[in-house]
Amino acid sequence: MTILDEIIVGVQEDLRERSALVSLAEIMKRAEQAPSPLDVMDTFDRGDFGVIAEVKRSSPSKGALAEIPDPATLARSYQEGGACAVSVLTEKRRFNGSLADLAAVRSAVTIPILRKEFIVDEYQIFEARAYGADIILLIVAALTDQQIRNFSELTHQLGMRTLIEVHDGEELSRILHLMEQGKLSVDLIGINARNLKTLAINPSIFGELVSHIPAHIPLIAESGIGSATEVGALASLGADGVLVGEALVKDGHPAQAIGEFLNRAQSARVRRLSV
Repeated sequence: MTILDEIIVGVQEDLRERSALVSLAEIMKRAEQAPSPLDVMDTFDRGDFGVIAEVKRSSPSKGALAEIPDPATLARSYQEGGACAVSVLTEKRRFNGSLADLAAVRSAVTIPILRKEFIVDEYQIFEARAYGADIILLIVAALTDQQIRNFSELTHQLGMRTLIEVHDGEELSRILHLMEQGKLSVDLIGINARNLKTLAINPSIFGELVSHIPAHIPLIAESGIGSATEVGALASLGADGVLVGEALVKDGHPAQAIGEFLNRAQSARVRRLSV
């Protein structure tokens, strides 16, 4: 099995445990009763560059990154620095995340929250809404086309937005084909420089794929981003935002770092042309 396959096996096992304790009917009820979701698209509709700042303790590629005893405090610093959203990892085996972190961050900030998870079942989408998430990550490498369509539709029915993540041309082609057929409504597309099947980084993948994505869809660069210089380089290629975790959780001044990211992006940014 690939590393992604192994992660998904663990995610499914953990999901079975949670759903045995809280039924689908109950989690659907909790999702319905949750406060209305916030819309991350407001940032991109204004034409602003967006930093999605991540609460991230560990990763399969780097191991332990930061203890983060208080994710709420970290999330508040992200908001103070100008982040447009906070990403919260909830996968526990490889990333040491939890739904408790999601709930803590939701109580601490007034900007949208992305549930960073390996979504493989509709239960997780209702669960995300019940815990206050506003954005769902859909990883193309982990899903069939039918799952992408179904999960995207459910996410939108619940008032949330999708970040659809690709890491190569074949995955992007699948998404573009679904869009062309009128079978998929896309909010944000993320280009992940890290191949989740091997954990290898391809720093050139953003530049290879950016020209194939319609300009009206905000494009988020992910993984391997460690400095304002790198954020500026991605903005100059056409990125509308970045998702950054490791560099911020290791930085003693994350709010300042986000401000530097935004300043560099603003000065370097190049708008994409319509495909």
